[in-house]
Amino acid sequence: MSDTAIPTAMPKPIAGPVIWLRANLFANPLNAIMTVLVVWFLVMSLPALLDWLLLDAVFQADSVRECRAAGSGACWAFIGEKHRLILFGLYPYEEQWRPLLVVLLLIAMAGVSCLRRFWTKWLAPMWIATLVVVGILMWGGVLGLSYVENARWGGLPLTMILAFVAIAVAFPLGVLLALGRRSNLPAIRAICTIYIELVRGVPAVSLLFMASVMLPLLLPEGMNIDKLLRAQIALIVYASAYLAEVVRGGLQSLSKGQYEAADALGLTYWQKQRLIILPQALRITIPPLVNTLITVFKDTSLVVIIGLYDLMNAAKASFVDPAWRGSSIEAYVFVSLIYFAFCFFMSKYSQSIEKRLAQSQNR
Repeated sequence: MSDTAIPTAMPKPIAGPVIWLRANLFANPLNAIMTVLVVWFLVMSLPALLDWLLLDAVFQADSVRECRAAGSGACWAFIGEKHRLILFGLYPYEEQWRPLLVVLLLIAMAGVSCLRRFWTKWLAPMWIATLVVVGILMWGGVLGLSYVENARWGGLPLTMILAFVAIAVAFPLGVLLALGRRSNLPAIRAICTIYIELVRGVPAVSLLFMASVMLPLLLPEGMNIDKLLRAQIALIVYASAYLAEVVRGGLQSLSKGQYEAADALGLTYWQKQRLIILPQALRITIPPLVNTLITVFKDTSLVVIIGLYDLMNAAKASFVDPAWRGSSIEAYVFVSLIYFAFCFFMSKYSQSIEKRLAQSQNR
């Protein structure tokens, strides 16, 4: 007789809608109560919400008064009338194809950057070239394009430019600050620690006010920085400090053996960080990193307090028209959907990266 064990098939996992519901929604009494409450809330609120959004909504009208006379739902005719002001702010009407092209270009580059096969040495030069094209399109003054000062920029292109540039510059700066805070050199460690704690200890609003009011006072006489650049600097400073703390948490979570193994290989400091330490630290910190990036994207709406016509401020300007006064809810819903679309994409993309990394580790 042979002692070789006869291989048996692995049991198939039990699956089905009833099993899924029991495991996820009714696993214990508290989950069951919360599930019932959520279902009750949806049953009570969804019909009224659908009536307001679609069934009783008005899609064609010349004023808010006509909307209210035609139906009790949302006045989407207002969005149809003012969408260009909301999306592009005070940019010249006949030239709004340029900010539209900028939005499409930035979205395309963001999509390309999310594809792993484009993670090569050419990605950074592609982004630099894209930002140069964005500057040419927005400012103009060359290639037959009329000049448009950045005081007239607004809406979605301005929000995307502020967010993308802030993230692109703040991320490497945050990594350097995190490394500096863990440096063995006391002076560098002290400078990075003071910078991070000072920035994280004040609201983003105060940073914008300082960049708008205090920074011009500190510049030499005759030198001035325009409002858009000051807001961009404030967002970069704010984002870099928070990203630095997230990266520092990832660096501290690594075991001492990783550092000792890198030293045993005879690697230089920057080789050790680039090849061994930072890849592992950034992998660990993907969820908080993406959460910080989403926060930075949403916090671009704070530039409204210094008079920049970002997406939120452009929405506020859209319902100042007396003919459409009273349509603020529709404007805010429209803007919130735009913010949600971008933030939802970033969240789902981070989840896909986490799943991919988990699969590669389990192999």
